[in-house]
Amino acid sequence: MLETSPPEIFDCRTCGACCAHAADWPRFSMETDAELALIPEKFVAKDLSGMLFEAGRCSALTGELGKNAGCAVYAARPHVCRTCMPGDAECIIARQARGYSVDDLPDETVFWDA
Repeated sequence: MLETSPPEIFDCRTCGACCAHAADWPRFSMETDAELALIPEKFVAKDLSGMLFEAGRCSALTGELGKNAGCAVYAARPHVCRTCMPGDAECIIARQARGYSVDDLPDETVFWDA
């Protein structure tokens, strides 16, 4: 599976809905201690369960939702962030919750074939 969406398929940097969906997402699950150490403490929840969620979005989310979103810890982002792909169930749920269209999303199977 691809680690990020190629802009020619879908440019996630114009969305960011998955990073502003819920306070309990993303949770840390499969990360090693070494991987977690790469994420600056200011972006980690106080209980160390996942990324800090502030003002309705992941604290590492940069830019403006639906226009120019980015990630301040992209290279060290949690596994759940790496596996979220445009058109998958998590993406669709997050986009619909924000009122974003899901009509222009690729079929998630495009990533399994890449």
